Amino acid sequence: MKKVHSLEAIHEMINENQLTLLYISRPDCSVCHGLLPQVEELLEEFPSIVSMQADADEIPEIAGKYSIFTVPALLLFVNGKESIRKARFVPIGELRRQLEKIVEHM
Repeated sequence: MKKVHSLEAIHEMINENQLTLLYISRPDCSVCHGLLPQVEELLEEFPSIVSMQADADEIPEIAGKYSIFTVPALLLFVNGKESIRKARFVPIGELRRQLEKIVEHM
């Protein structure tokens, strides 16, 4: 998962790729640190999804831009449009099924 450090970098990746996953976290968030390896492992099954991680403390304007009220937040963009949004507690099995459906239709 590529780390991004600005809204510009996020927008660029979303616009350049058909399927883009944005993982938003904070350094002091234990749930964020526990979920990240699970999401990274899941994404190995979906090589067509480009993934990036953003630190909400480093990019404070990300909260307003993407209406993020809690972390971790996981957003999947399909052709630049938000398609999936998960926050705080993310059931990996449910996320896998949703990703399978989207990738299958691409």
